[in-house]
Amino acid sequence: MSVTKTEVLLALRRLRQAFERLEEGVRQAQDPLDRDGVIQRFEFTFELLWKTLKRILEYYGVICAGPRPCIKESFRQGLLPDDEILLDMLDDRNQTSHIYDEELAETIFQRIREVYVPAIARILQHLEAKLQ
Repeated sequence: MSVTKTEVLLALRRLRQAFERLEEGVRQAQDPLDRDGVIQRFEFTFELLWKTLKRILEYYGVICAGPRPCIKESFRQGLLPDDEILLDMLDDRNQTSHIYDEELAETIFQRIREVYVPAIARILQHLEAKLQ
């Protein structure tokens, strides 16, 4: 099944919307409950991000399965300026979705706020510019 440009643009729009909700959560977080909500939004945004990359690759005729191979192939194809930060996001997403530890949650929240949100913003700009 081939992916159309319209499908790719819709996937990008959904990713942009999820990212904006993540940014909103980061700006407004004031307590552990808010922090946990931000982590949940991060998990959702990351899922949309790698699945959007998968769709874009399919649009270009490249098939990949799973987040790690899709991230690496997206970097090889020039869709990502950096793949290591996304691989770090994948590791953090995996940690947050399988175990819960207060200290780990705070550490990941700080990474989301200080590193991942700016990185996702750059990736989105890069993808939107490439596909418009």
